[in-house]
Amino acid sequence: MSRLIKNLSNNRKVIFDAGKFDEWCVYVVEVNGNRKAPFDVDYFTDLKNIDTHYAGNKVYNDFVSVYNVTTMSIDTKVTTLIDSIVTTYQEEHRVIVEQWLTVLYAGMIAEENKKFAILKKRVKRLGMHQVLIDNVSPSISANFSRGKKWRELDVIMKQKGF
Repeated sequence: MSRLIKNLSNNRKVIFDAGKFDEWCVYVVEVNGNRKAPFDVDYFTDLKNIDTHYAGNKVYNDFVSVYNVTTMSIDTKVTTLIDSIVTTYQEEHRVIVEQWLTVLYAGMIAEENKKFAILKKRVKRLGMHQVLIDNVSPSISANFSRGKKWRELDVIMKQKGF
C-alpha cells in the first residue's frame, strides 16, 4: 500500500511503496501515474550541478537542515521546511530541488526504519557530504558504501562530524 510523502509543485508526488526488500522503497510518481525509484547518482548529479550556482555550501546546508529534523515518520513540518527552503533558490532550480530534497527526506526516513541498519540516515549524509563538500563524483559517491562494513563507514562519518 503506497504512502504519500509529498505532493510536488510540478504535480508529481513522492511516495513509499513496496520494493524488492521492504515497504520503504521511494518512488517519484509522474502525472500520468508512471513511477520510478530514483538512484542516488541521479540526485547527487543534479544537486551538484545546482550547487555550482550558489555560494557557501548552500545545497549541503539546506540538506542538513532537513537531515537534522528527519525521524522515523513522515512529518508535515519537514515537508513545510522543504517548501520554505525551495523558495530560496532561483526559479529554474526550484522544481528539482523540491523533488530531490523530498526524495532524500524519504530515503532518510526509510533508512531510519530499516530493521538491521546501524548507520541509519547518516548514509545519505555521507553521500551528500562526499558530493557537495569533498567534491567526489556522484557515481563514486553513490557506490561508496557498498561492500563496506558499518564500522569502517562509522569512522569516516565521525571524522566528518556526523
